[in-house]
Amino acid sequence: MLVINTYYTGKDGSARAFAKEMTESGLVDRIRQEEGNLGYEYFFPVDDKETILLIDKWKNQEALDFHHKTDMMKQIAVLREKHKLKMKVERYQGE
Repeated sequence: MLVINTYYTGKDGSARAFAKEMTESGLVDRIRQEEGNLGYEYFFPVDDKETILLIDKWKNQEALDFHHKTDMMKQIAVLREKHKLKMKVERYQGE
């Protein structure tokens, strides 16, 4: 299993607006339905109102690679740019 922690940071609430738009647009539900997706959840740090944390889990590298080639990734990139977010990514591999 792969666990990817992605920290999105912006200004003036833009990271939370991004997560809201991701959810309301249906992108989050579509990603959760992808083959090999084991979880896709947003969290808000208590001490940083300008950052959100996305924790997504994938069955294996092949499932993640497939996800990265979908049109959804292009839509996510457009939204990330729209909200002017910076990203920091951490990757963990488990069994």
